[in-house]
Amino acid sequence: MTDRTRIELDRLPTAGPSYRRALLGALPLGGRRGGDTLPAVEFAVAGVTVDRTHLAEYDRVCGFRLTDEVPGTYPHVLGFPLALRLMTGAGFPLPLIGLVHVANRITVHRRIDAGETLDLVAYAEGLRPHERGRQVDVVLLASVAGVPVWHGVSTYLRREPTPDGRAGRDHRDRPTPPPASAHWRVTPQTGTEYARVSGDHNPIHTSRLGARLFGFPRPIAHGMWSKARCLAALAGRLPAAYTVAVEFKAPVRLPSTVGFHSTPDGAFALHDPRTGRPHLTGTLTSLAQR
Repeated sequence: MTDRTRIELDRLPTAGPSYRRALLGALPLGGRRGGDTLPAVEFAVAGVTVDRTHLAEYDRVCGFRLTDEVPGTYPHVLGFPLALRLMTGAGFPLPLIGLVHVANRITVHRRIDAGETLDLVAYAEGLRPHERGRQVDVVLLASVAGVPVWHGVSTYLRREPTPDGRAGRDHRDRPTPPPASAHWRVTPQTGTEYARVSGDHNPIHTSRLGARLFGFPRPIAHGMWSKARCLAALAGRLPAAYTVAVEFKAPVRLPSTVGFHSTPDGAFALHDPRTGRPHLTGTLTSLAQR
């Protein structure tokens, strides 16, 4: 039981109104953002089906093999409009524009077939201080006939001044990466192609001007594309039920070449092969191991 009020929608929201609310909230007189509490609501949509043409395009963009099995990262895309509606709705304390996706954890309770009908729920929790501002977790759940099959948690950071009046900086150590087992060329089209299949049209991924407005010299790849590409590379090692968790370390600028490495114990990473700087670190854990 929770104290959240459930808002049932008859269909997945379209992204356009959510992005308009996000842009309005970014204006100086947009007004609605701020505060230290999250809205006690959750958005739900029942009877969501998979468009196989869209799934096939997602598989192509992210490097998955074309099968009837839904990739572990795909429900994140399927439910993204619901999460977007939550994050741009009244009462959400952090403006969408400027949020940084810093981590993502997905639990696949069992394999999901493309022919199954999913019920989706999105809510936010864990608004908390961070050395560089504030963080929040956006949770997305998927179930089939009332049984949970998938659970995703995306952690977002809002950079804000710290108590000493300065924006906090990341002081994490930068370990030397192991030799890459594969190198991938990430083309300029990656940002726009993933935006099309994911519905995430943040201009930092699709526009040179949009990227520069947020301090990037050129567009950067979506973090969830990077995670999906890594998961596709691990496809032969995926158990029926697992948790895959990643931290997004540094953006992948477009275009660029990245190095991928994985270990038998389930750890994996994506890094810049020239500098050794990590883009992403992750772990894959079978639920049978718990």
